[in-house]
Amino acid sequence: MGTVLGLLGPNGSGKTTAVRILATLLAPTSGRASVGGDDVVRQAAQVRTVIGLTGQYAAVDDNLTGVENLELIGQLLDLRRSTARRRAAELLECFDLTDAGRRVAKTYSGGMRRRLDLAASLVGRPRVLFLDEPTTGLDPRSRIEMWAIIRKLVVEGTAVLLTTQYLDEADQLADEIVVLDRGRVIALGTSDELKRQTGGQVLEVRSTDPADLDTVAAELAALTSGFPSIDRGTRLVGVPVEDTALVAVAVRRLDEVGIAIADLALRRPSLDDVFLQLTGHRAERNESGKSAA
Repeated sequence: MGTVLGLLGPNGSGKTTAVRILATLLAPTSGRASVGGDDVVRQAAQVRTVIGLTGQYAAVDDNLTGVENLELIGQLLDLRRSTARRRAAELLECFDLTDAGRRVAKTYSGGMRRRLDLAASLVGRPRVLFLDEPTTGLDPRSRIEMWAIIRKLVVEGTAVLLTTQYLDEADQLADEIVVLDRGRVIALGTSDELKRQTGGQVLEVRSTDPADLDTVAAELAALTSGFPSIDRGTRLVGVPVEDTALVAVAVRRLDEVGIAIADLALRRPSLDDVFLQLTGHRAERNESGKSAA
């Protein structure tokens, strides 16, 4: 049974740089790193024999068929022709690409290209797999299909380092999560452990008047010492609370300053809440509207 280590952080925090160093593509400017006990600088050749890498963009040859792409990787890994052919067939079946295997890759959908790219990283049966934002740009169905593939790899014993834009993806897949900010690790733990750092629950207040949102956020921040989040589209302000007795205090305070409350609720914290508390700002939003880190 393998494991998944999720790597989260805002854009520019160092996620991809860390992957490139571990994959021996970039030399560290200081410190040292190892994979499987082998130093990524002094023993780079040994490291490359045990790793696979899928980057942020599908690195497949559009003018080759799916079969040809995988067989080419096998030949580059010095596999026998018959072995490379057999491995390509296995992977195409595993990734539900057998019927498309004889078509050139430029005819593939985005999800198919990402699956082929991931298959290519597995030709050499790596013990450690680096997935750098593997589902970026995929539609929801393709993302879920990719999650299923990653889970299967982990069950079969692969160790995965996953960087992702999606906080819910880390919540779904990662056994442990590392949060980076400005090139430094600022938190480490399981999803539940990190959520507990935000306090027991999250208080959400929906104001009747959208113009009151900033006032609601300021009042909740003063009462809880937390970082409120504001969703102007839904007129919702959320803030972590460690003591649920603060809920009654918050209601009284908002009434005192003349805020009309349309709705109020308590819920468990999400990784989005964790990110806000750890970094002081909410994760960026990508084109799909999903939380991005």
